[in-house]
Amino acid sequence: MGDVLRFLNEEKRDIRSCPISPVSLAEMIKLIEEGIISGKMAKDIVEEMYKSGKPPKAIIEEKGMVQITDEEALRKTISAIIEANPQQLKDYRSGKDKLFGFFVGQVMKATQGKANPQIVNDLLKKMLAG
Repeated sequence: MGDVLRFLNEEKRDIRSCPISPVSLAEMIKLIEEGIISGKMAKDIVEEMYKSGKPPKAIIEEKGMVQITDEEALRKTISAIIEANPQQLKDYRSGKDKLFGFFVGQVMKATQGKANPQIVNDLLKKMLAG
């Protein structure tokens, strides 16, 4: 809602003239709850909904914004990142816990931010433990 209000304020528009329908907003919230998109993706989608008036599913399809929830695909990505960063793995396993964020960042970078963060965290914890 914060983004919607910001867009309205920038254009000095009233909520009644908002180009995002309540139905579209509800649809987007449902897509987040179902894990199809992340909260971060939703911010970009809201902006596009505001500009275009299109429903969220149309925007998601056009921009290929579906969240990656396939654990096997994420395992392969994580394995490749672990193999490519042996020193960070060694340092992490020797107690440098802050490197967990490094590995999360590498996975998100490799998946262009489309990986489901909860699944990434769960898989990384298991895979980094050895």
